[in-house]
Amino acid sequence: MEEIETAAVGLGAGGDVFFILMGAILVFAMHSGFAFLEVGTVRHKNQVNALVKILADFAVSTVSYFLIGYMVAYGVTFFVSAAVLSGAETMEGVEFAPQGLDLVKFFFLLTFAAAIPAIISGGIAERARFWPQAAATAIIVGLVYPFYEGLVWNGNFGFQDWLEATFGAPFNDFAGSIVVHGVGGWLAFAAVILLGQRQGRYTKDGKLVGFPPSSIPWLALGSWLLCIGWFGFNVVSAQALEDVSGLVAMNSLLAMGGGILAALVIGKNDPGFIHNGALAGLVAVCAGSNIMHPAGSFVVGAVAGALFVVMFDLCQRRFKIDDVLGVWPLHGLCGLWGGIAAGIFGLTELGGLGGVSFMSQLVGSLAGVTYAAVAGFAVYGLLKVVTGIRLTPEEEHRGADLSIHNIGANPESEIPQR
Repeated sequence: MEEIETAAVGLGAGGDVFFILMGAILVFAMHSGFAFLEVGTVRHKNQVNALVKILADFAVSTVSYFLIGYMVAYGVTFFVSAAVLSGAETMEGVEFAPQGLDLVKFFFLLTFAAAIPAIISGGIAERARFWPQAAATAIIVGLVYPFYEGLVWNGNFGFQDWLEATFGAPFNDFAGSIVVHGVGGWLAFAAVILLGQRQGRYTKDGKLVGFPPSSIPWLALGSWLLCIGWFGFNVVSAQALEDVSGLVAMNSLLAMGGGILAALVIGKNDPGFIHNGALAGLVAVCAGSNIMHPAGSFVVGAVAGALFVVMFDLCQRRFKIDDVLGVWPLHGLCGLWGGIAAGIFGLTELGGLGGVSFMSQLVGSLAGVTYAAVAGFAVYGLLKVVTGIRLTPEEEHRGADLSIHNIGANPESEIPQR
């Protein structure tokens, strides 16, 4: 009987390891989506930089989150033997789950943390210096992001207990509309403001100059990769097979559809708006995907798709905010909408599962984006003073590819024929 119970425990842990590992791989694959979305949106002279920046930021994020960030969020360090880490042995005061379950959880949550600099990258494209951004990534993933992550997903400092005691329910952010997207988008907002507009983006009298995307197919590929990986992002946020729910997948699907259709209509068939509309819907549904009705998720996604189109245009034309990929409207504003919307469409009166409070969602969401904006101005403001964060006018005119990496996207075609 004891052997059967031991085998059952092992099978359960092994199943969870595989489940979370597949989710981590899907979200890791999303980073290629971030890369190609940026590659297709920026001008040709900045494509290499987009690809290198996303990959390098992932590596910096891995080290920073391993050394500092995971400890800040969850109080866990990895400086013990591999036998203890894998759960094969125990150590006084230190306990890891069997079969490396805690290690794949780290991998999964790392892919979320690394999404923050990937989000920021799209906003600051074409004029940001490389190494100061790498430094910002280390600070953000090591300290800024995990502090708020720990408040929401680990109950640090009694934040969730206070919300529940005050408003009747904790803050529900199942897959990170605020924790990941809202925080990333508002950090990006600060970075974009401090960097300033790209050269030639506006005329002397303030008129917008069009910088067309370099490749609609690459942009579309980025959107597709993100959409596919997002089902790992949302569904596997359950982090255990026994807690997985098809409702999360269904809600993600309907929100994506709502975002696409709204962007299609309001964006007047523009392919950039359509492909980002899918992402807007998915950003917004993250928070309440575990509690909303699919019909409610469709509405949430549709509002997000419309919000992105309208605010992207306002940012570029009226506010003169040169956010290259529109990451503040997409992640910052649609994420904020999603966090609040979970407190509306998650209510039983609107077909949701309940257990959510509108005021908790409002306070938790506003707290997250306010914290991110303040932290963003602090981090990028400090780097701007100490090292500088922008390419020189000559480097920017030449393009980040040649100025930073000494090679263009199509090297052979750039060699004069002999």
